[in-house]
Amino acid sequence: MTVAAADAGVRWASRANSQIAPGTQVYTGDGQCTANFVFTDKLRNVFVGQAAHCAARGSSEETNGCRADSLPLGTAVTFRRGGSPVSAGDLVGRGRLVYSSWITMQQRNESDSAVCGHNDFALVKVDARYLKLVNPSLPFWGGPTDLSTSGSASGAEVFSYGNSSLRAGLAALSPQQGVIESADPAVRGWAHTTTSPRPGIPGDSGSAYLDANGRALGTLSTLGLSIPITNTIGDLNHELTYARAHSGLDNLRLVLGTEPFTGS
Repeated sequence: MTVAAADAGVRWASRANSQIAPGTQVYTGDGQCTANFVFTDKLRNVFVGQAAHCAARGSSEETNGCRADSLPLGTAVTFRRGGSPVSAGDLVGRGRLVYSSWITMQQRNESDSAVCGHNDFALVKVDARYLKLVNPSLPFWGGPTDLSTSGSASGAEVFSYGNSSLRAGLAALSPQQGVIESADPAVRGWAHTTTSPRPGIPGDSGSAYLDANGRALGTLSTLGLSIPITNTIGDLNHELTYARAHSGLDNLRLVLGTEPFTGS
């Protein structure tokens, strides 16, 4: 379910010159989120991942993807830099929503509570004229080096990069490092709970999480209200497997980074 950047048949921008990558701000309707990973398919289309709830029509409390309302597939999405509470920032690219786990689960009448509550994953197809601006590497950390298929143990380190407009452009606050909390058996590997000295905040939703080996572990879904503050991340292996089975995108794969992982 992965492909090396050099083998994807796409000419990637260098990291220094890229404008669309993991960590880029994405705007869908009135919502701002953070892009997670880059994907491609058999036709060499390029997709950027975001949280399905970034296209939600309801309130932020609606987290059951089998019931929550979403903007439709085909909705325009913009990629931006420098967004803040007073400005949407600079437009760097455009795309369209082509897959939403929420829409798909509702079409399939999904009823599994672990899936409904934690399959929070969507894909934005990058418009062809912006493909030359895409790089699949995470800012600051590098990677991903692979896809994590075994989850992560309690106490294991994780690495992320949020880009909430609420930070008003303070990039030094974007790199995040935390640890995995004890797993909840009820979610059956669909989600992981993390704690961090600098947790994800609204606007970081959807952002990528790497494990201690630089493997793609998950995507930020929800912000907990407990003390210390926790974040719930959806397990990318589960989310991508579901998308491969039900999105209609042939040979959908995670693109590995062009830059080495420099985390732990």
